[in-house]
Amino acid sequence: MRLLLLTLFCSLAVGCSANAVNNGTNAGSPTPIKTPSGPVPVYGFEIVKTYPHDPNAFTEGLYFKDGFLYESTGQEGRSSLRKVELETGKVVQKWDLPREDFGEGIAEVNGKIYQLTYQQGLCRQFDANDFKLLKEFNYPGEGWGMTTDGTLLYMTDGTHVIRVMDPETFKSKRMIVVKRDDGEPQMRLNELEWVKGELWANIWHSEEKSVLGKPNYIARIDPNSGAIVGWIDLAGISPNDQAKSDNPNDSKAENTLNGIAYDAAGDRIFVTGKDWKNLYEIRITGPKTK
Repeated sequence: MRLLLLTLFCSLAVGCSANAVNNGTNAGSPTPIKTPSGPVPVYGFEIVKTYPHDPNAFTEGLYFKDGFLYESTGQEGRSSLRKVELETGKVVQKWDLPREDFGEGIAEVNGKIYQLTYQQGLCRQFDANDFKLLKEFNYPGEGWGMTTDGTLLYMTDGTHVIRVMDPETFKSKRMIVVKRDDGEPQMRLNELEWVKGELWANIWHSEEKSVLGKPNYIARIDPNSGAIVGWIDLAGISPNDQAKSDNPNDSKAENTLNGIAYDAAGDRIFVTGKDWKNLYEIRITGPKTK
């Protein structure tokens, strides 16, 4: 994804109540999150199982429901909404976006799938069963990642702001400003997932030292305060799928980690990336010493 960040930043962080309703697509009820008093803990991972993933799927959105993965893919001429068998990686249902559109984050609320677009300012609403297009919404700025607590939608736009959206109107109800423990805003928030009352976010190009200096980190965010309460270090999870350097001319330069899905019933975490050939079920370990 090309980096075209909004120049308008939010100067006021408004707390998010994030009362979850478990509709089977995401985690259950949130619990109070303790903000670390010292350095934010860093967690590791173990690979539990490896699944096939379409190496031509430029993953921009991902969630798990009833044994299937629902995936949004990006790039002009390649963007789609998909239903995918977890075990085989087979695409069993698909809706192709117009060639000029760039698909982004997805989430499901009350049997309706919402799919963002990158710079078109358009969110499409689909019937989750047959992918019938139901409605279209417009929004300002860019669309990057999206998730839900079962009631509200949460979307990123590449900045340090998470917008909390009403799924009925797709209007912003409030905003969450995300900051690191040093008080600096955490830019480039990308794909999102709601996990046990936390917002988990991929950081676009987090493997680059100039961005974060923390290879393939996922941020664990308190939706009430916007504080990052933990990092998950996924460095080295899929080296053959990613660029070997920061050279933008590398053919894999954009094959970044992007895609988090949570199976609430089975308490399983899945991660993948753009044009990766594998999807991984992982177990979080730690925290570890920085």
